[in-house]
Parts: sequence; structure tokens; C-alpha cells
Amino acid sequence: MKKPAFVIAATNSGAGKTTLTLGIMAALKRRGLVVQPFKVGPDFIDPGHHTAVTGLPSRNLDGWMLSRSYNTTLFSRLMARADCGVVEGVMGLYDGFSPVSDAGSTAELARWLSLPVLLIVDAASMARSAAAVVKGFAEFDKNLRFAGVIFNRVGSQSHLSILKEAVSHYCDVPCLGGLVRDTCLVMPERHLGLVTSEEAALSGERLDHLAGVVENHLDLDGLLRACEVPIPDIPVEDAPAGKTRARIAVARDKAFCFYYPDNLELLERAGAELVFFSPLTDERVPEGCHGIYIGGGYPEVFAEALAGNGAMRESLRRAGEKGCPIYAECGGLMYLSRGIVTESDKRFPMVGLLPFSTRMLSRFRALGYREIRLLKEGPLGPEGLLARGHEFHYSEILEQGETGWEPLYKVVGRRKGEARGEGYRIHNTLASYIHLHFGSNPEIAQNWIDYCLKKNRPTP
Repeated sequence: MKKPAFVIAATNSGAGKTTLTLGIMAALKRRGLVVQPFKVGPDFIDPGHHTAVTGLPSRNLDGWMLSRSYNTTLFSRLMARADCGVVEGVMGLYDGFSPVSDAGSTAELARWLSLPVLLIVDAASMARSAAAVVKGFAEFDKNLRFAGVIFNRVGSQSHLSILKEAVSHYCDVPCLGGLVRDTCLVMPERHLGLVTSEEAALSGERLDHLAGVVENHLDLDGLLRACEVPIPDIPVEDAPAGKTRARIAVARDKAFCFYYPDNLELLERAGAELVFFSPLTDERVPEGCHGIYIGGGYPEVFAEALAGNGAMRESLRRAGEKGCPIYAECGGLMYLSRGIVTESDKRFPMVGLLPFSTRMLSRFRALGYREIRLLKEGPLGPEGLLARGHEFHYSEILEQGETGWEPLYKVVGRRKGEARGEGYRIHNTLASYIHLHFGSNPEIAQNWIDYCLKKNRPTP
């Protein structure tokens, strides 16, 4: 079975990769195609926009957090229900976990999936030099196939003609078009990246404009023809029916929207019924739940509203103090703390389950892949269990010296020898700045559900 599928990569971050990806997805959907979106790397925001545009959940592919077989199986399984697949890369094409290998890079995933690459080049203030850039990228890894190049932020049609002539003269990579600078195509951003789809950053009018620009200025037909690839026939497995063992409350709204879809799917496969609630607008945790999952997001942006919902804060605090298992990541950790202190030193009270506050900084406090090892048995499994994830936040913990507990995680980053304690456990609550991908160790989902059932204290 052959279907068009390709990877959209760029020479560097900020080249317009996400904007062009969304435009191409929108234009393909406008043609009546079922588009399955993917995102390389540990990203939550871009996949949210993919989902809003295509109507299908975007899934993360990652060469460092996830095994090769996990990536290839996930891709093939989801492609069985789609007409075409679009994979948005991360950073520059060859950027990843290591400066001397392609581990965790877009290039690695393109090779694993045997997909052609559509290269995005920011051509502002470039002419003949653009050919050198394209040639260098095309020849850096002979195992990659390039479907074409698209130039972004082109000054004019005459500028694009110069770029096309240079590339056709020096490179074997076809130019499939270019987009002239257009302020309407710029996506709004904040400190962790683009504004989330939950905040309706991409309006219908903006999306229609973006799709129209792509249709008018890019050779989509040529792209689809160049990207017909064989898709392995892997049966689509639906979540098992009739095996619900536990109800898990999942915080999900504008403040908490950073979840890997795989994590939620793996929890369901482990027997969880997921019940979504909003810490912003609901007054209490859903009744009869065996556990609570609070993912990341932007609690600092909605700190005033979260602080103002005292009923929900009290409901969560009582649930945690009574022993209901709670698993929280990054933004969830901030919400469960005593409070959030803004850059302007304004303090907003939060749930108060964790004996510290968090403070926002003007630049990121931590960024990168992380591997964790459990130092002792806990909510996620036995001592020695390994899992991988990612850490990216602008806040830091205050008053940590007053806590007096031992960390549950030993965390290792990219630099050899770097190790530290993490994973803050109080009662049956486990909170961490690290977003774990349960696909890195699928036992985690089963272990946590078992832990919730063992404690067996459903929320009242």
C-alpha cells in the first residue's frame, strides 16, 4: 500500500516550519484528504495546532525518548486510517540529542520511516548562497531523500526566480515554491513557544488565508507525487473494551493542555476510564476517581483565575491529603505548590499540597531530554525502573530547603556525569518538572493504575 507521506524539516528553528506545516495540512484537508499529523520531538504546542487544523490527534515521534520499533509501529498504525501523512520536524533537520550523531533528530526519524524530506529554508537576504545551503543539507546524509525545497520569507517573485535558478544549477533538489513575507502568516508566541490552540490562536480566517497562500505558491501536486511511499500493513488496534478498572481524573483546559496522547492512550489500555475536568472553571474533582493526572501547560498565565477558584483548590488539596494518588508534571507541579510568584513578584496561592512555591523567571530554567531511574518503589513502579522524558520550564522552586524529603528520581541529562535528585512525593502525590513519555516504558501506565487501585481511595 502506497500513500503520500513526508517530513517537513528546516535548516534551523525559526525558519517558518510550523507555519508552513499548518498551511500544507490545511491545503491538503481542503482537497478532501484525511491528513494524519505527526511532530518530531517532545513538543505539545505544535501538535495541538496540527489537531485543530486536521481534526486528527497529532502524535509525537521521537528517536531518543522512544524506540525505533515504537516509532515505526505508531506511524504505520495511524497511517492505516489516513490518506496522507505530514510529519513536522524539530529544530534544524540534523539537530537532536547529540552534536555528533543524529539521535533524537528529524533526520533520524526520516530514515527510520523511510520518508522523503521537504526542506524549508529562510531565504531572507539570500541569493546564490541559498544553493550552497540546500546542497550542504542534501549531501550531509546520503541516506536521506529530499522531495524538494521551499523558500520562506522571499522578498519578491524576482527574488524567488533567482533562488530557483541557483538551486536548479547546483543541486538535485527541486524547488517546489516559495512564500513572500506576509505578516498575516506569523503565529503569536509566548515564553514556551507558540500560543496554544486551546486559546484559538489560529482563527478560521487566518487558516483560510494560510491554506490559500500554500495552494497558490507551492507545487502541492508535485509534492504529493514525489512522496508516495509504501506503508506497512499493521492492523489498527482499538482500545480494549470492557476492561475499565479505574477512573482517572485528568485536568484539561487552557491552563493544562500539555499531554502526550500516547500517555492517555496507554492509561486507557491499562484499564483507565479518563474523566476530564477543568481546574479553571469546575468547582471540584470528578467524583469516584481512583487517581488524578495533572499535566503541564501555562498555570502562570492563568494564575489569577486558578487562584480565584478556591473551591477547586480545596477539593484537590483534600483529595491529596486523604491519599488519592495524584501524578503531576511541570505546570501540574506548579499548581499543586503553595503558590506561583510572577516575574513582577506578585504571588498567587495555589493548591498547597507541595511544601514549596514556584517563581517565574525571565529565561528558561531547564531545557533538555531527561532519563529517570526510580530510587525506590513508588507510584510509577519498582526501584530501578527507567523512563525517558523532557524538561522545559521558566520557573524554579522556592523554599525547597524546608521540605526535608528524599527525591524519588535519579535524573540524568545529556552531559556525561550530570545527575540529580527529582520527583517530589508527598502522601500518594508524585510531582515532577519532567514530562515523561509513557511510551519510553509502557509499564508505567499499568504500574500507576495498579498503584491507584491498591490505594483504593476514590475521591468522594
